[in-house]
Amino acid sequence: MASDGINLTHQFLIAMPGMLDGHFAGSVVYLCEHNAQGAMGLVINKPTDITLGSLFEKVDLSLPDEALAAQPVFFGGPVQTERGFVLHEPLGADTPGFASTLAVPDGLAMTTSKDVLESVAAGHGPQRLLVTLGYSGWGAGQLEDEIGRNGWLTVPADAALVFDTPIEQRYQRAMQLLGVDPRMLSQEAGHA
Repeated sequence: MASDGINLTHQFLIAMPGMLDGHFAGSVVYLCEHNAQGAMGLVINKPTDITLGSLFEKVDLSLPDEALAAQPVFFGGPVQTERGFVLHEPLGADTPGFASTLAVPDGLAMTTSKDVLESVAAGHGPQRLLVTLGYSGWGAGQLEDEIGRNGWLTVPADAALVFDTPIEQRYQRAMQLLGVDPRMLSQEAGHA
């Protein structure tokens, strides 16, 4: 649990329209972990100009699936941008795990070890995945403070938005999960 008792693990953070931070303006972040020490997530709607095919080549792997090879690698956040993070569907009980996977309770899984890429290259890895360079991180209480200052909206995550929704529609669709039209949102925090 986070410091104020809320747990936003397996939720989307949706940047408010007034977000000025260039890393996060217009972003949808999938939260992989949120506890008293802080939060960690991956931006799911900011593609880079790197394709999965070229990323796999850089780590001496080939990706025979042309559709998968053409998918973009995403900017996951400003922390450790030299490292890859693979957000994927949870593995089945009969599937061997990977060396470094964080299983998000009731959600997706995030793997940082190269064996997930090797498994995908061999054709038996996760079928649905999103690869990022870097991640988004918040220290203890920092995310709660940003939410309190009207920086983010939160909504329970939906895997279909991560894997099946066209990139350019992810922000709007995340807002729709809340039943919100972003054009109607104020950039100012209100106090009663």
